[in-house]
Amino acid sequence: MMLNRNDLCWCGSSLKYKACHLEFDEKLISLKRKGHIVPTKKLIKTKKQIEGIRKSANINNGLLDLISENIKEGMTTQEIDDLAYNYTVSNGGKPATLNYDGFPKSICTSINSEVCHGIPSKDVVLKRGDIINVDATTILNGYYSDASRMFMIGEVSEEAQKLVKVAKKCLEKGLEAVKPWGFLGDVGAAIQEYAESKGYSVVRDFGGHGVGLDIHEEPFVYHFGKRGTDMILVPGMIFTIEPMINAGSYEVFIDEDGWTAITKDGSLSAQWEHTVLVTEDGVEIISR
Repeated sequence: MMLNRNDLCWCGSSLKYKACHLEFDEKLISLKRKGHIVPTKKLIKTKKQIEGIRKSANINNGLLDLISENIKEGMTTQEIDDLAYNYTVSNGGKPATLNYDGFPKSICTSINSEVCHGIPSKDVVLKRGDIINVDATTILNGYYSDASRMFMIGEVSEEAQKLVKVAKKCLEKGLEAVKPWGFLGDVGAAIQEYAESKGYSVVRDFGGHGVGLDIHEEPFVYHFGKRGTDMILVPGMIFTIEPMINAGSYEVFIDEDGWTAITKDGSLSAQWEHTVLVTEDGVEIISR
């Protein structure tokens, strides 16, 4: 339905359309006419939704902080999962991955050559020299937040240390590329350029995604690609940036468990993930 200038704005601000999103919408229409991919209103979060997502992220961030304080050699990945479930529920949230499409645990724990979606187990014990990605997604009052961090267990090899450091820098490069009214393709290009300049590869089979009202929303966020392409980034969009960086080839395969992605050549893999909000003047990290 077309809004008149004096109607209340579609975003729920209680302001008149002309004082709120009229100019914004006109800009999107102009960009679409020029052939650009623009987000639908469904992808642009309202102030109320953003606040709800921030509150969800407070739990998600606190959970990853707690894991950071407790993760250690000799711990099982099931113990990490138990920690995640208990913390999330005790703070009023729900682990979003638990029973999502049949995934059996509250977090993902991916070790060494495992790229993502590793399943916690009482049989998997962390040992000195391991690198592990812990990926957590939280639901609070219907709002979702998502982030992951890398942890190095005890003394790890120089090779592993460098990979973890480069993977984090790739995330930072992606964040720097987020500009209001810029291109989503700039994010992937920045990540790919940096990773490959350091001799690493970027996983192609998985990427970031919109998040907030559901665990996975549009747009899909490629971590490779060309600048000046893909969807226009506009204030109010929320999505994850989560580059998976491999020491060897970018090719992966799915383990017989149906979930765990593993590097095809057995090389190490590392990943960091943030949930981000496009703002009027840049980007806000919501969950880290």
